[in-house]
Amino acid sequence: MQNIKTSKEFIKGNEIEWEIVGEGIKRKILAFDDKIMLVNVYFEKGGIGVLHEHYHSQVTYIASGKFDVTISGVTQTLKEGDSFYIPPHAIHGVVCLEEGMLTDVFSPAREDFLK
Repeated sequence: MQNIKTSKEFIKGNEIEWEIVGEGIKRKILAFDDKIMLVNVYFEKGGIGVLHEHYHSQVTYIASGKFDVTISGVTQTLKEGDSFYIPPHAIHGVVCLEEGMLTDVFSPAREDFLK
């Protein structure tokens, strides 16, 4: 992995611009170094995080809303307060059933998000 610049130590979310990453989906990269990254992802109702995989471990907290979450071919409906774990290379994705926000943690950091 390339050397990743470290985020500031104190991050104020309202000072970070949203990045549009898909139809009805935007994200804010919050805190990170080369070993870990915290990201908020906002979904409009009907937004789809398409099935994909990556070598990073991922944990996600559902800060608000309701989502159908698919991991390795298994789908469950999760809502605010729930969370899920995605092991490296597991195919996963989400469908937003009610407008909401996911908070993702990746290890190591998603260097592709910083380009």
